Amino acid sequence: MDSKQDKYRILLADDHVLIRHGIRNLISNNPALKVIGEVGDGEELLTFLEEMVPDLLILDISMPKLTGIEAVGKVKKAYPQVKILMLTMHKNKQYFYHAMSAGADGYLMKEDSDEELLLAIKRIRDGKSYLSPFLSQDFADDVISAYRNNRSSPFETLTSREKQVLNLVVEGHTSKAMADILHLSPRTVDHHRASLLKKFNMKNSVDLVNFAVRNGFVTSSD
Repeated sequence: MDSKQDKYRILLADDHVLIRHGIRNLISNNPALKVIGEVGDGEELLTFLEEMVPDLLILDISMPKLTGIEAVGKVKKAYPQVKILMLTMHKNKQYFYHAMSAGADGYLMKEDSDEELLLAIKRIRDGKSYLSPFLSQDFADDVISAYRNNRSSPFETLTSREKQVLNLVVEGHTSKAMADILHLSPRTVDHHRASLLKKFNMKNSVDLVNFAVRNGFVTSSD
């Protein structure tokens, strides 16, 4: 059980050297974990993965050459077995949804405690999702429970067309206007609107808009 092969192998991707060294020092105190490398930008990350693949990637959301969100998609496509914990200073909920929709397994704030980092690693290693408590205070209870219980957020189940329709609904467009914008028939737009209500478990468009804006799925133009 103590063999090096049994250690949970972690790769650090952050353009701030001090951040990487701080995480490395913290992880080095845990005998079950091992940092196998550090990279400072998205291109270095992809090059490193060609030589060695970790169990967990701790990834800064704001990296040069290739953003964290872009990197998540590329890494998950090429190495679907790799778990990804986003590390960020961004509390904007849209960053969170974009990261999780791209395939991230967790979202940790840089101001979270050392203990919280280790908790995030443990939850992800156990096959669960992780959400920083700094962010969870601003989310609706049902969204939090979805991630805490490792269920999908409704946003993750949306098709790209449904996301377009959701944004237009929030902007206040009628079905006819949306049909013109998206080059679809009004009937098809109504089908997408009905699908959105069902996926979000909402009774009407007003409730859908309020929920979507409140939880950061989209931003209101107001």
